[in-house]
Amino acid sequence: MKTNAFVEPDDVRGLFSRALSGMYKAEVPQYGALLDLVADINAKVLLESKGLADGLREAGQLDRLDVERHGAIRLGTADELAVMRRLFAVMGMRAVGYYDLSEAGVPVHATAFRPVDESSLKRNPFRVFTSLLRLELIDDAALRQRAAKILAERSIFTPRCLELIGRAERDGGLSDQLAQEFVAQALQAFRWHSEATVDIETYRQLRASHPLIADVVCFKGPHINHLTPRVLDIDQAQAAMLGRGIRAKDAIEGPPKRKCPILLRQTSFLALEEPIRFQAAQAVDGTHTARFGEIEQRGCALTPKGRALYDDLLKAAWEAARDAESKASALARAFEAFPDDARALQRQGLAYFRYSVDRRRPGHPRPVSADASVDELLDRGLVRAEPLVYEDFLPVSAAGIFRSNLGSEGAAHYNVGGNRKAFEAALGTSVMNEFALYEAAQAASLEECKRELAHVQFTASN
Repeated sequence: MKTNAFVEPDDVRGLFSRALSGMYKAEVPQYGALLDLVADINAKVLLESKGLADGLREAGQLDRLDVERHGAIRLGTADELAVMRRLFAVMGMRAVGYYDLSEAGVPVHATAFRPVDESSLKRNPFRVFTSLLRLELIDDAALRQRAAKILAERSIFTPRCLELIGRAERDGGLSDQLAQEFVAQALQAFRWHSEATVDIETYRQLRASHPLIADVVCFKGPHINHLTPRVLDIDQAQAAMLGRGIRAKDAIEGPPKRKCPILLRQTSFLALEEPIRFQAAQAVDGTHTARFGEIEQRGCALTPKGRALYDDLLKAAWEAARDAESKASALARAFEAFPDDARALQRQGLAYFRYSVDRRRPGHPRPVSADASVDELLDRGLVRAEPLVYEDFLPVSAAGIFRSNLGSEGAAHYNVGGNRKAFEAALGTSVMNEFALYEAAQAASLEECKRELAHVQFTASN
């Protein structure tokens, strides 16, 4: 649990994830109802599908299911992003992937802070999708300058939080007491504030440019805008929300329902309209919508080849859909071209897998060559292949969730493309390549299988 009297980053992350969930539940009671709904569905699915339950248990996925969450925040400045990177590093979280949401009409680019090694993911795969506002996408120069000035005048981190981040960096960790204090201080950056930092006219001008710009610029901090549990059947979750009177978005984002789930499927209850007090000689009351409740179902991680096929099929489905009602059927038709069988995905190099020796067969009459192919090992029944869980995000799906909770005003068109170089300069480091992480995990599992099989052959022959 501890090294040199310091709390391990995995444990700090667990403390923070639980504290954040408790705070968000107190702020948004409907989030608690969502957790109950997800727990009910997961229990039902595990009871009805022993094979799925056994597979999750063997892959080390079952224990993490109840604690798994992903949050989302939106930052306004490069300095905020750089400090947030340092804050998450105390929890053992790294920046993985670059996401350009401008292509989907949202004026931000983003990364995902998350643990990256397998043992940390099994303990607590807490992730935070972290967006940075692109002020250059505000067309009105005067409004852009006004927004930059507002953001420059705020500090989203407490002085003590900054001290503790520096202490962890200098000493290599935090003691029990300091870790608890760090979590309490870090939590303040994610807290909801019902008072805006601007007058209502400035808010309206920024909102007219894009609702998300107003959400980022007009408040004291980035307030966590959703905290997402993982469900094992999102179609049941969508129906259950409607059945319990929860205002769900009209469609699930991501790929269609499959026997072998891929990537990520998401839905949410619609954003709450919350009372806000705006700055003025005499304070003015108004409302703002930002926070909502999301649910996700995670499938297997795709290789670059698989992801290219996914993107092509998604584009084809959109082009074929005449309206929102036909999108689901167009999506289902398009994805008939995507293999829906784990072995086919593996053979065609479309998805990543974790390999393990099939312990139901402890000895084999034929030796295993050191250069045996993975197909040979699978065909002989020497190893098993379990899909690697997709631990990351889909920019188009994220944008779809954002837009459904911003209303019709959330539709915009930006033709500038991404700017990874600027994002990484603000972050203060390069983002990690998610494909490289999955590739390394798959390769390591295969090498471990070969070492174990070589040992089995040696002991069996003696």
